[in-house]
Amino acid sequence: MTNSKLLFSLLLAGSVGTVSAQSLKDARAAIEAENYGKAKTILQQLVTKQPKNGDNYFYLGQVYLVNDRADSAAAIFNQGLTNDPKATINNVGLGYVDLLKKDKASAESKFALATAKLGKKDYEPLLEIGRAYINTPEPDYAKALEYLTQAKAKNTKDIAIPLALGDAYRGLREGSLAYTSYGDAMDIDQNSVKAKVGQAIIVRGAQAYDEAVTQLEAIVAETPTYAPTYRELAETYYQWSKMPGTTDEKYVELNKKGVEQYKKYLEVAGDNTLEAKIRYADFLVYARQYDELKTVSEELAKNPSIDPKIYRYLGYIAFQKSKDYPKALEYLNQMFSKMEKDRVIPLDYMYLGMAEIATNSPKPAAPAAGADSTATDSTAVAAAPVLTPENTANIQKGIANIKKAIEGDKELLGEVAELAFAKYQEQELQTAISLFGLVGEYKDSPYYFDSHYYAGEGSYQIGFKKDTQAKDAEGNYVNQDLRNQAIADFGNAQKELTIIETTDNKEAQDKYLVNALYYKAFSALGADDMAQPKGDFVAAFQKLIDTINQRGTQEKNKAYLVDGYTYIGLFHYLKQDTVKAKQAFQKVLEIDPANEDVKGYLDALK
Repeated sequence: MTNSKLLFSLLLAGSVGTVSAQSLKDARAAIEAENYGKAKTILQQLVTKQPKNGDNYFYLGQVYLVNDRADSAAAIFNQGLTNDPKATINNVGLGYVDLLKKDKASAESKFALATAKLGKKDYEPLLEIGRAYINTPEPDYAKALEYLTQAKAKNTKDIAIPLALGDAYRGLREGSLAYTSYGDAMDIDQNSVKAKVGQAIIVRGAQAYDEAVTQLEAIVAETPTYAPTYRELAETYYQWSKMPGTTDEKYVELNKKGVEQYKKYLEVAGDNTLEAKIRYADFLVYARQYDELKTVSEELAKNPSIDPKIYRYLGYIAFQKSKDYPKALEYLNQMFSKMEKDRVIPLDYMYLGMAEIATNSPKPAAPAAGADSTATDSTAVAAAPVLTPENTANIQKGIANIKKAIEGDKELLGEVAELAFAKYQEQELQTAISLFGLVGEYKDSPYYFDSHYYAGEGSYQIGFKKDTQAKDAEGNYVNQDLRNQAIADFGNAQKELTIIETTDNKEAQDKYLVNALYYKAFSALGADDMAQPKGDFVAAFQKLIDTINQRGTQEKNKAYLVDGYTYIGLFHYLKQDTVKAKQAFQKVLEIDPANEDVKGYLDALK
């Protein structure tokens, strides 16, 4: 078997063009340049003309892997073994498919078959196994080095070996060894653009994105016809945009540049196939470029039978751009029903879960004219959301799917938190609380305290609305079921806000403590029976007052102090403790001398 350039890539690739050459050498050259459409055409013809040549099947299988069609690739590899049993290199392809399915034991057995009877100079299976371990979604760079080192011992002239070694060392974050390996490749071919690109990517791995862009742009200027450099530029801008602290404006700017580079990549590669557009759509999904994805999806939707991924794109767009959550759920369910399980990505579970939650969460009812939905008195009359048992079950299913997504990719926590904030602002409080509750399970999340605070405040607001609905115009409870639900919401609010109250995290305290104590106190008040008050809210309001005084923020929190002293005074007033009631009410007048309600209570105490 001749030297190979196995380029496994699940997302970023593309190509095609007219086919004039029909040799395996030309097919390999097309793969090297990531002209996969051209390579596929050549290889399909070679398989037809040379059905007993197992190498043809192996390389054709690689093209199917690039297009994320592992099952089709496996069928091709098996055909290669059937038609040419000596071409055991196809076992390497089957082993890679096993790695994609996370079956490492089966993969290792396939690799053992591929290397069992190697001659003294047979190194290609070792090289390809090394590449397989590098390019699998869960790379094993140390394992890759074992095989690549063996391949190098057998052949020092094939440039593919030091290039792969550079990739392995880069994966292990051994920058100097990776740089040396790419240098070894340039010793074999000083014009190797792939080696130069590899050295630039080392810089990217050190998060020096601006320097990586500079180096890649220099390579583009020197060799503008080498398409993969543009793809690496697109990937670099995407990774740069994910850096912590990146502003929204910078995020948009970087990903816009990434999209431009990917378009250039497709243009230089001459790719116009549907498969290439699907790979482009995959890039847009990961770069969260939903406007461009919408454009691409509309074209791909004309060919829904080509790949179930199309339903992924349509589902994401229905959720993000159209806000048509039932339609998003319909598309995503279609995708899950048609797509092989190993092709599903964590983001799919996240969107499925979000669509299930958004579809089944009741929308907020409009408040009456002049009502304030965040008020803490009976002027807030917006209807509280009502959940049916079916809604509740589907929301729980959605939460389970989002949790599955986060377990597959912890970086999705940020996206779930962003959605929770958006739903909170849109007053879809039940949806927001469900999402905040999920994010709040991860203590290492940067959104841990934010999630607990807003889950608490949101639970209070829902509880308050239910409590208001449970009363008649005179303030008497006439709907005990709603009242019980409100008490449960108030209890959940206190539980969530206690996380803020008890933490020693200074940033969280500075950001949320006073507000958390305020809503916790009102939640305790809401859960109490003011006809026969237990007074648990008294201690809560007193802690709010003490905290404001200790922090020296009295001027900023006058309204909170007024509320605190008023309800402490009211409790003692109801308990006929005149002395304590007067003390509390006098505190109110010191802050708000014109407070007519408190003046009325004081007059009643004379």
